[in-house]
Amino acid sequence: MRDVLDDIAGWYASGETFGLATVVHTFRSAPRPAGAAMAVSAGGEVAGSVSGGCVEGAVYELAQSVIASGEPVVRRYGVSDDDAFAVGLTCGGILDVLVEPVGPATFPEFAEVAEAIRAREPVAVATVVGGPGRLGARRVLWRDRASGSLAPGEPYAARLDAAVDDDARGMLAQGLTGPRHYGREGERRLDDLTVFVHSFAPPPRLLVFGAIDFAAAVARIGKFLGYHVTVCDARPVFATPKRFPEADEVVVKWPHKFLEETRDLVDERTAICVLTHDPKFDVPLLEVALRTGAGYVGAMGSRRTHDDRLERLREAGLTPRELARLRSPIGLDLGARTPEETAVSIAAELVQLRWGGSGRPLTDTGGRIHAAAG
Repeated sequence: MRDVLDDIAGWYASGETFGLATVVHTFRSAPRPAGAAMAVSAGGEVAGSVSGGCVEGAVYELAQSVIASGEPVVRRYGVSDDDAFAVGLTCGGILDVLVEPVGPATFPEFAEVAEAIRAREPVAVATVVGGPGRLGARRVLWRDRASGSLAPGEPYAARLDAAVDDDARGMLAQGLTGPRHYGREGERRLDDLTVFVHSFAPPPRLLVFGAIDFAAAVARIGKFLGYHVTVCDARPVFATPKRFPEADEVVVKWPHKFLEETRDLVDERTAICVLTHDPKFDVPLLEVALRTGAGYVGAMGSRRTHDDRLERLREAGLTPRELARLRSPIGLDLGARTPEETAVSIAAELVQLRWGGSGRPLTDTGGRIHAAAG
């Protein structure tokens, strides 16, 4: 929807109901990912694309029908369909497309969603796209509130909404978009009901400083957790894409200079991992890192190294409050030894801080396993 936002916001503001087609599931070599959108106005104007041209004609006709009927539809397009050649999806992929009528009466939160997207504030839209529920039922989630219901009027609505809220906020924190499956009342062990969660947020950033073997392991697990991963080191012989294939970018630059130059991109969803454990790298870097808005700043090293590092940072003028933000030695106490085990301990600390976990074994705790979000 982000790609067609300017067009559809104007249609919505005029009070018009338009058809919004969204890819909610893909199979094999589908041409566009889940979340790709195409909109059709009441007057026949088109914005966006769901397949790069393969099925747009068929979706256009369906969108006009949906505008007229007011009823959402999920349609599958692909080479397995009888009319595969008619719709032209010959790439071998399959798309499930939700086509829904959108207007002030059907999507009252749309203006707020559009405003959040423009402001780059995280917001997620969860929509029923399959199963026994009401097709097109929608719930919108911000960081601290939610609106709408996935089962309006049903006695189990609160249970279903709560289950989806937990998952949707987790997906939003990682910038993930895609379908999730539940029982009718929100049971996670069942897959009767399909809910499509569309996250409007850039993925959180993981900045890994120090091109060592531990950094390679942290980059791998960071990518697995949904982070946009950057590895930075001043030494070009070590900081190479070949050594860090999972990283989104590998930067050859003095770490503190790189962080200073990009500090406007650092926010509370950013995690900074300082793995250099060399004073000439990590002290200038931590001077900058601890004065950014990063939600996590961790540094590798022994307790002796940590004590020495703190003294150097005090001499550099950092305050006790700034120093208290430093997670060092980095990670949770898992007894980790190898780079991979250390990466797991760092990832565990990131997850714990994101959701407020205790860090204790679940067998020693009571109550909800998933802490209430927001």
